[in-house]
Amino acid sequence: METLSSVGAMTTLSGKSAVVAAGAKNLGGLVSTQLARRGVNVAVHYNSAGTESDADQTVQAVEEAGARAIKVQGDLTVPGNVARLFEAAADAFGGVDIAVNAAGKVLRKPIVETTEAEYDSMFAINSKAAYFFLQEAGKRLNDNGSVITVVTSLLAAYTDGYSTYAGAKSPVEHFTRAASKEFGVRGINVNNVAPGPMDTPFFYPQETPERVEFHKSQAMDNRLTTIEDIAPLVVFLAGEGHWINGQTILANGGYTTR
Repeated sequence: METLSSVGAMTTLSGKSAVVAAGAKNLGGLVSTQLARRGVNVAVHYNSAGTESDADQTVQAVEEAGARAIKVQGDLTVPGNVARLFEAAADAFGGVDIAVNAAGKVLRKPIVETTEAEYDSMFAINSKAAYFFLQEAGKRLNDNGSVITVVTSLLAAYTDGYSTYAGAKSPVEHFTRAASKEFGVRGINVNNVAPGPMDTPFFYPQETPERVEFHKSQAMDNRLTTIEDIAPLVVFLAGEGHWINGQTILANGGYTTR
């Protein structure tokens, strides 16, 4: 068994196992396949029947990369489903070393128009699910593991419209700080990655074409963040970047800084 003093304990990821929440497509799907290319077995989580085919494709991609994979469905706003996700991974692979939470929901809407149901949904997905994902990771992860949560660079923005999205992601910074202190005694690093506005299907319905161009103009190369910009950073934090702990890393081409 590796000791907590092992230098670069997680640099060699081959043979490790991961849970990837929202791992079926988009950023989570790419994280799943990039982990697999490093030899990591992956439990690919998907939320609903509508994304099961995406999960199947990602499972196939993981296996084609030479790793093992399972798919697990569940609404992660229910803590029991989070526990079942980790249990399924531990049963399939003999343990869990890496936990990545790429789940989230985006809403751009003025405060005066936001309904109670929208508020509750945004905080359930972006805050509550993230909290209990961290909790279960703390219970289930092997020593010297890694936890990475995807948040948003809007945490460092002064903008309108995203009160419930950025507002619901902001507690995760504090959850992560506490978890990094509590889990660090076991050599587990806990961090957030905060992408800029990402070129995915979730982004465009929230914005006008003019605002899309504005978001592009605020970053390097006059473009949005891509999933290819972010997935390698997630893998890095689980491997060579394991000494990084308790941080929220803004990866956005200079879109926001702090």
